[in-house]
Amino acid sequence: MGIGIHVTLTFKIHLMTQKTLICLYTHGGGMRGLIPALIMQKMEERTGLAMADMIDVFAGPSTGAILNAALNVPHPNKPDRPKYKALHLVRFYEREGHRIFPQDALREFRGFLHDFNNRVTKIKKLDWIMSQGHYDPANLGRALRALYARTSLSDSLKNLIIPVYNIGDATSSRLDSHNPITALGSHAVWLKKMAIEQTCTDETCSEVTLFNAVMASTAAPTFFPCHEFTATLNGVEEKITGIDGNIFDNVPITYLSLLRPSLPKKTKMIMVVLGTGITKISFTKKQWNKFGSLGVVDPANDLPLINIFFHAAESALNPVLEKELGNDLYVFNKSLIPDHKKEDLPSQEIDDASPENIKRMKKFTDDLLEENKEQFEALCDLLVKNYKEKQKKSFFKLPNFPLTIQNTLS
Repeated sequence: MGIGIHVTLTFKIHLMTQKTLICLYTHGGGMRGLIPALIMQKMEERTGLAMADMIDVFAGPSTGAILNAALNVPHPNKPDRPKYKALHLVRFYEREGHRIFPQDALREFRGFLHDFNNRVTKIKKLDWIMSQGHYDPANLGRALRALYARTSLSDSLKNLIIPVYNIGDATSSRLDSHNPITALGSHAVWLKKMAIEQTCTDETCSEVTLFNAVMASTAAPTFFPCHEFTATLNGVEEKITGIDGNIFDNVPITYLSLLRPSLPKKTKMIMVVLGTGITKISFTKKQWNKFGSLGVVDPANDLPLINIFFHAAESALNPVLEKELGNDLYVFNKSLIPDHKKEDLPSQEIDDASPENIKRMKKFTDDLLEENKEQFEALCDLLVKNYKEKQKKSFFKLPNFPLTIQNTLS
């Protein structure tokens, strides 16, 4: 007669630790996008991880959108891995910069003639001669098609936010028809994949190609014409005539308007901000009044009014962001405004793709990281630690982890 002993032990594993979400915001700035591309390259080299391994949400307009979207394109043979490393994007700016922004000494003059013609002579046949002061968008288009092919925003490896300002009418049912501010007219649009802890739905994922989303977000006023395309937002197809998302978007606006309301409960947000150089120039009363109505938007004056639009809201909201995030905010940026100690700074112009300026941007990035070495090292350590913790948690993703031991004595 045998005696059987059956022992069943069940271990319940509860991962009660606070979930951490890493968001990367990459600023706009045309060719100066090389600066955050170089920082990302250093981050990947330092950690041994891809940006898509370390970041949960990618956000940012214009040249920042170029970088963020490319780093989330799936590899054709390994769909769960990124096609590009940050190094590829560094090479992109070095290779394509002079094609996107070819040297053109007459561009500003043609822009002036176009403005003068619109206001005074109104000779319609001059429009095609002067090209309205824009760079040819076909050059940018070819470069972006090569990067993204037919990839859709919903195919992005991680959550991705691409801001676009729609200068057309707001006709989509997604807008609140009871709100007179948003019922008609131009409006801000976040083209996004924001499927945090869930699959894509009409509400969380826009249906649009990365090419169209980024072409619109990079359509900086006076540099490129607007980009017209269709996108499906909240299940409704909408025609969008888009210009640069810099018009309305910045770090605190993205955080307060889109990120924070989307966070699951018990989530800690860490915000990493990569700049393209600070260009906030002050003006005297005499300088400002001298600009006149056309001078405030003249490229020859570095587009003072447009630059103010870009920076004004951010300067007002930054104290709120800094207070809310505290030590969970990591900012890598510094001034491009020259003084007697800084003679070799990169150009503040967003369209300077000269070899000399590329060399200066590389030195600028090295200096920036050296000045913020302690913060950079701490961030890289944090990103690696967070990645490893997520890998462990994915192994124990079931709430109950049963272990059964059976012993039989005969």
